[in-house]
Amino acid sequence: MKQQSNNAYKKKKRKQARGLVKICMITVIAAFFAVLFLMPIVLTITNSFMSASEISANYGQVFATTDTGGKTFIAERVNLKFIPDMVSFSQYLTVLLKSPDYLFKFWNSVILVVPIVVFQLLVASGAAYGFTRYRGRLKEIIFFIYIILMLMPYQVTLVPNYLVSDWLSILDTRWAIWLPGIFSPFAVYLLAKYMRRIPVSVMEAAQIDGAGEWQIFKNICMPLCKGAICSIAILIFIDYWNMVEQPLILLSDEEMHPLSVFLSKINEGEVGLAFAVATIYMVPPILIFLYGEDYLVEGITYQGGIKG
Repeated sequence: MKQQSNNAYKKKKRKQARGLVKICMITVIAAFFAVLFLMPIVLTITNSFMSASEISANYGQVFATTDTGGKTFIAERVNLKFIPDMVSFSQYLTVLLKSPDYLFKFWNSVILVVPIVVFQLLVASGAAYGFTRYRGRLKEIIFFIYIILMLMPYQVTLVPNYLVSDWLSILDTRWAIWLPGIFSPFAVYLLAKYMRRIPVSVMEAAQIDGAGEWQIFKNICMPLCKGAICSIAILIFIDYWNMVEQPLILLSDEEMHPLSVFLSKINEGEVGLAFAVATIYMVPPILIFLYGEDYLVEGITYQGGIKG
C-alpha cells in the first residue's frame, strides 16, 4: 500500500513537472512573438527622436532613388537603431509647429473616421434589432446578402462606390467616404449575431410587463450589448483610421486626404518626419484600445444573456 502511494505521488510530481515545462515553453514562445510584433512600434517611437541626418545615415539607402527615379541597389546593410545617438525633438517641432499640413491631415482623419464610427453603430443597432426581433424568410435572405457583402474586400466594391458617388454628385466630398462607411454591413452582422444570443424569454417577459419595442431596445438590448458595441467601435475605428484606397480614389483634392495617405507615401520624401508622424498617428488607436480593452475582451468572450 505504501509503495502504491509512493508511485502515485511520483506520477503526480512528474505530471506537475511536465505541466510546468509546458507552461514555460508556451510563455517563452508567446514572449518571443510579443517582442517580434512590438519591435516595429518601438523602432518607430525611438527613431522619431533621431535627427534627420542620423535617420538618413541609417536608413537613407532604403529610400534612395536614382536620377531616373528608379531604386538603387543596397550594397550595405541597413543599420537598425533603437537608441538614437542624441535625442532630438526636431521632427516633432516640424510636425507640430513648423508645418501645419500634418496636423491638418490628422484632423482630416478625425473628421472622416469619427462620423463613420458613430453613425455606423447607430444604423447597425437598429438593423441588428430588426434582424433579431423579426424573423422571416425575406429577412434571412437580406441578412445573407449582408454576409456576402461583408466577405467582399473593399477593393471589389470600390468601383461601384465610385460610380454611385458620381451619380449622387458627392464625388470629391467627404460624403463619398462617409456614406459607404456608415452603411457598411460589418457592424450589422456582428451586432445581430451577438444580439440573437440574448434569451427571447427576457424580451417576452418585458413585453408582458408592458414594455414597447423602444423600451426593449433601449433598456434590455443596448445594455446587454454594451461590450459588443465597444468592441465593434474599436474595430471600426482602427479599420477606417488606416484607410488609404478610399481617399485616393474618391477624393481628388489632396487637402482632404487623411494622414494615412501621407504615411503610405513615405518613400517619396520626408523620410525623417515619417517616424514622428507615425508616432503621433498611433496615439489615438492605442489610447482607444487601452481604454476599451476590457470591453473588447468582454465583447469577444461574453455569449449574451444576463450575468449573475
